Amino acid sequence: MKYKLLVVDIDGTLVNKHGVISSVDAAALAKAKVGGVIVALSTGRVIKGSENIINELSLDGYHIFFDGAVVSDPAKNDVIYSKPIKPEIVKRAINFALANDIYLELYTTEKFYAGKKNWSDLVHHYYFGIDPVIVDLNEICMCERIVKAELISRSQKEDDEIMMFKKEFDGSLRFSLAHSPAYPNIEFMNIVDPEVSKGEALKFMMAYYGVEKDEVIAIGDGHNDIPLLEVAGTKVAMGNAFDELKKVADYITIDVDNSGVAAAIDRFLFS
Repeated sequence: MKYKLLVVDIDGTLVNKHGVISSVDAAALAKAKVGGVIVALSTGRVIKGSENIINELSLDGYHIFFDGAVVSDPAKNDVIYSKPIKPEIVKRAINFALANDIYLELYTTEKFYAGKKNWSDLVHHYYFGIDPVIVDLNEICMCERIVKAELISRSQKEDDEIMMFKKEFDGSLRFSLAHSPAYPNIEFMNIVDPEVSKGEALKFMMAYYGVEKDEVIAIGDGHNDIPLLEVAGTKVAMGNAFDELKKVADYITIDVDNSGVAAAIDRFLFS
């Protein structure tokens, strides 16, 4: 078999609008794994918010989390790559958010912090299985390693706040927009160190496993998957992917609701 590493995004790629993974996709991933292919997830999600999927698919080894800020094996609690946001930038971000009444979330590899409760708490709890620790953000910003921040929007006001925040931190932070099919009217803005991306994390993973570019296939649907696909030897975009991602893809599979991951695996790994 040509391929040794298969890297797959979660939301909009594996997880559909009902919040589930199709049995067809699950079977295809299991077949790839039995065939000797390393199967890794690559997501903007936090580690805890991905563990149920990792367990459901019986995946082991290392996965990419936090939009590329962390590579970890959750089963072993083993982080082999981590690039946090610089503490001084975190401090600036908190002060700017507080001054402009912008709801800001901060994440370490283990915890999710917020300065107050928000409508998005229910989304985090029921869909991702995580809950915020409500704290004074200024008290934790200099003593915790923040690997990702996040802004969430479902209104024009929140869209405007995100644009204001992006303009203030242009060049100091990297922003990538993510969506979940289960919540089509909500935008998740992942915020990481400017040197972080799923692509950089994939480069690290390839070196760790000793895998060459042409032995890697990556599948995704979002803007944050563009760097991932650019690094992989074979680039697959979902049928429901953003047009920008489709432009860099070698192949466009069918959409997530019709098991596009399985279709791509059958085409490239077992045809």
